[in-house]
Amino acid sequence: MIFCCLHSALLLPLLQASFLGGDAVVAEPVSARRSLVWGTGLQAEIVLPVRFFYIQAVNSEGHNITRSPGKSTFSVVIKALSPKEYIRIHAPSPLDRNDGSFLMRYRMYGTVQEGLLIEVLYGEKHVAQSPYILKGPVYHEDCDCPEEDPLTWQKALSCPSQEHQITKDFESFPSINLQRMLQEIPKRFGEKRGAIVHYTVLNNQIYRHTLGKYTDFKMFSDEILLSLARKVRLPDFEFYINVGDWPVEHRKVNDTPGPLPIISWCGSTDSRDIILPTYDITHSMLETLRGVTNDLLSIQGNTGPPWNNKTEQAFFRGRDSREERLQLVHLSKKNPDLLDAGITGYFFFREKEEELGKAPLIGFFDFFKYKYQVNVDGTVAAYRFPYLMLGDSLVLKQDSPYYEHFYNALKPWTHYIPFKRSLFDLLEQINWAKEHDEEAQRIAREGQLLARELLQPHRLYCYYYKVFQTYAMRQVSAPEVRPGMELVPQTEDSASACHCQRKTFPREEL
Repeated sequence: MIFCCLHSALLLPLLQASFLGGDAVVAEPVSARRSLVWGTGLQAEIVLPVRFFYIQAVNSEGHNITRSPGKSTFSVVIKALSPKEYIRIHAPSPLDRNDGSFLMRYRMYGTVQEGLLIEVLYGEKHVAQSPYILKGPVYHEDCDCPEEDPLTWQKALSCPSQEHQITKDFESFPSINLQRMLQEIPKRFGEKRGAIVHYTVLNNQIYRHTLGKYTDFKMFSDEILLSLARKVRLPDFEFYINVGDWPVEHRKVNDTPGPLPIISWCGSTDSRDIILPTYDITHSMLETLRGVTNDLLSIQGNTGPPWNNKTEQAFFRGRDSREERLQLVHLSKKNPDLLDAGITGYFFFREKEEELGKAPLIGFFDFFKYKYQVNVDGTVAAYRFPYLMLGDSLVLKQDSPYYEHFYNALKPWTHYIPFKRSLFDLLEQINWAKEHDEEAQRIAREGQLLARELLQPHRLYCYYYKVFQTYAMRQVSAPEVRPGMELVPQTEDSASACHCQRKTFPREEL
């Protein structure tokens, strides 16, 4: 569903100019009746930090329009169903995804008991089945009102029945021995690395104890655990999460003793860590339309000019967090017609700044002015990769032992172009893309479509829950609130009303 800023059919041109492939074309007239509106933001029972839905422009013959019909084609009005209820709803203009579809986002700052009214308009005409009524109560993000039946919650979100990466991660752990973990993890990982947080989830309350002094990133694990617990009743389980950069468990399955089930944000081919979505994309999801500008939704409406109007160079900007990034700048200096690469900040190789120079910072949305995006690892997997995949440039990805939770679904030469870790064949791959423009555009589009599916906010919540559920089922003893643990409280949200009407079970005092 989408809302826009036009409120008069007189202001909506019947024909609008659109540019694709460098040629001006006249946009097709849109059929309000035949156009499509769908998405989780039309379902009252799905609570997300930012609710969202889609609009697909369709012509009078029933065919999807595949070029932008104009950024102001649709408008949307969202308000409380009852005039007696008033809440603040932040609902910016819908994002034009430049392919005939639009993405609408809205963040609620209060709960409505009667429901929401959503009108999707093309000029003065209602689009598809508009107006849409979301029968209340419709809860906002900070409302602590979990669904007590996880199956009901998972069904509402259309969570996948299986995630291949989760299945693979737990192959090493048919059972989870908490007593062994309590004895080994503090000594093996807490004292040496100092970036481990010990959590217990009991009766849907979160408790934790930090191991080491480098645990500030617990703020990110705290916030997603609290957010998830407000939406669905979590299983009782006890676990350790590594909040540092690198995966930590490198024992093999047949080693004696065997590996321990440490949870991390990044995996590698030589480690056994259980992977969650990175703190970066998780935090950007939680703070969309509030605390961040680059997020998984906003990026979709800021992908630069159409394919044929993009600068035909490969592009990279980033810190000096890996030596290959310095090599990339050397390649750029020798081949400026193919590659524009620069280091924006020096920390690891400060002695190289005078030789290589320091590139000015550039807004991430401006990356997509370039046709090809080069993704090179940082300290681990480059966390910009999901954002690059959501753009409409072709991504060239360095071969890497590191991976995020969704890499398992991606295929080289189908969703991105691979190049060797040494950068040996990078220029060759850029030249291939230039010489095979139509195929390169197809790969870029396939990668973008898959990323749009896998990186939807509700899919991240599904993934988190599936990891925790799988973990809890394999515990061989009951989790406990251990000495030294402290309660991580839910945020007090006194500024907005929240009257939970779900059936809830009393929490035990511990």
